[in-house]
Amino acid sequence: MSNRCRASVVIVAILLTGCAAQPPGPATFLTYAPTPPMGWNSYDTFGDSVTEAEVLANALYMRDHLRSHGWQYVVVDFRWYDPGANSGNPNARAGAKLTADEFGRLTPAPDRFPSAYNADGFARLAEQIHAMGLKFGIHVMRGIPQQSVRANTPIEGADFHAVDAANTASICAWCKDMYGVRGDTPAGQAWYDSIVRQYARWGVDYIKVDDLSQPYSAAEVAALRNAIDKCGRPMVLSLSPGETPIADAEHVKTHANLWRISNDFWDRWRFLNRQFDLIARWQGVGGPGHWPDADMIPLGHIAIRDNAGGGGDRRTRFTHDEQRTLMSMWALAPSPLMLGMNMPDNDAWTLSLLTNDAVIAVDQDPLGAPAQLVGPRGNLEVWKKPLADGSLAVGLFNRTNATANVAVTWAQLGISGKRAVHDLWRNEDIPADDHLAADVPAHGAVLVRIVH
Repeated sequence: MSNRCRASVVIVAILLTGCAAQPPGPATFLTYAPTPPMGWNSYDTFGDSVTEAEVLANALYMRDHLRSHGWQYVVVDFRWYDPGANSGNPNARAGAKLTADEFGRLTPAPDRFPSAYNADGFARLAEQIHAMGLKFGIHVMRGIPQQSVRANTPIEGADFHAVDAANTASICAWCKDMYGVRGDTPAGQAWYDSIVRQYARWGVDYIKVDDLSQPYSAAEVAALRNAIDKCGRPMVLSLSPGETPIADAEHVKTHANLWRISNDFWDRWRFLNRQFDLIARWQGVGGPGHWPDADMIPLGHIAIRDNAGGGGDRRTRFTHDEQRTLMSMWALAPSPLMLGMNMPDNDAWTLSLLTNDAVIAVDQDPLGAPAQLVGPRGNLEVWKKPLADGSLAVGLFNRTNATANVAVTWAQLGISGKRAVHDLWRNEDIPADDHLAADVPAHGAVLVRIVH
């Protein structure tokens, strides 16, 4: 959609909904995520059946153990509006009665979220999480509930009804709760305005919108951007699933704060190995406020009630070396860091990964520079990332099944002369003369900071 058309849609929507606030400038939303968001998401552990008690338990753990290291978002994922959700195939629940208000907007299932009464929605849960010094987020599916369209409910704040906004030919293949929305129409914009106003009243800080970026739904992305810009509350906008088409890079980076570069990522080496190539594809696109997203981090205790990744209730299948590789690559990319485990079950090893401030600082560096692959893609790779203080973060990666020596010269890194090198995982200086080299275990990584 052209900028002129987008402006016309916004003007019409304001007139029709009575929303008098003018949207801020197009770059305002970038300030909502100046560095990649860090937090926890319920999906990898609880699928579509997380409860309020489980959310609060994870929030308390984050407050007590991770908040001081930069972790702050607590995100309720997937189908919180279905009282009968059981973490099975959501299409088996197609046609189930979902909780909603008189305007067809979905509300939390009260059997799972007992604080959601008297039309308060998530407001009471958000209030508790904010009191912990944390931020609150939710997952939503693209579109408008099919049950709302069948009932033709009025759209709050507008002279439209659900059938005016719905695109009944557009249905998600893997979750049939919703119809698509005609985002480039006044009725479609009015629908998205109404649900975002609802989320703002609840105190939502982060919205993960699914079934939006693969295939890429540009009109609905733009409608959501407009709705958030007008609602009066800063909200991070995250798009799922991937792979987001690289052809849509310019549109997505000017409308969303983060977007998935892969389909669902799980704890198998083949998924982690694939991320190297996807991160390379998105080199140079991300920056402060808009981040390619390598997906949630399935470490620790996962899949308690979610079998989407296969294998059932388990500790992560990643080896220790693979876990270091994951955290190193996500930090260099840099990618959002969204944890998928049940945090209260973390062991000392997992906690040590999540509280290594030197590694987190690479991800959260204010310069926001993307990782750069040094040389061609291959089985032994070197990635570098310039940091705001003039130093350089460098990762040595071994994608093979056996220990290998990975080396890079100062010239290849764009450095002249010998420099001090600090290993960020081992927290020790390492020797380096005319080049940097290390024996890297199979599927492993060495992450260093080279002092300027």
